[in-house]
Amino acid sequence: MGESRELSPDECVRLLEGGIVGRVAISTPTGPHILPVNYSVVDDALIFRTTPYSLLGTYGRNAQVAFEVDHFDYEDQRGWSVVARGRADAVTDPEEIRHIRDTWPPRPWADGTRNLYVKLPWTEVSGRRIGNGWTTTNEMPVRRAVGAY
Repeated sequence: MGESRELSPDECVRLLEGGIVGRVAISTPTGPHILPVNYSVVDDALIFRTTPYSLLGTYGRNAQVAFEVDHFDYEDQRGWSVVARGRADAVTDPEEIRHIRDTWPPRPWADGTRNLYVKLPWTEVSGRRIGNGWTTTNEMPVRRAVGAY
């Protein structure tokens, strides 16, 4: 079994920046929900696109939420997880939306119009890694080319 260690904030941000799919945890009147989302990182915030009437669009505005992204290698028994927490809110400023689109727009996989941008500027980020043999190549959740849209 591999040794577990805490990740530094810089390591956590680097791993957040390497992903495209994670989960948002929100609280609703019927209880907590965990929602899979495509995301991007713009400046020091996570960005999601959704519909105004989705759970995230309805209960994620001006709300404390948590976001998690992780990666597991079952064969080599290693993995990592990063959690970001903060207050999410809708992005309504056209200049900010333009900045998001120019920097790294999130690309939802689900069908339908996703015209609500939700921004989560993290106030806390933490992570853990377990196992050995990590390299810059094998630790990333995906291999993506920024700007190749």
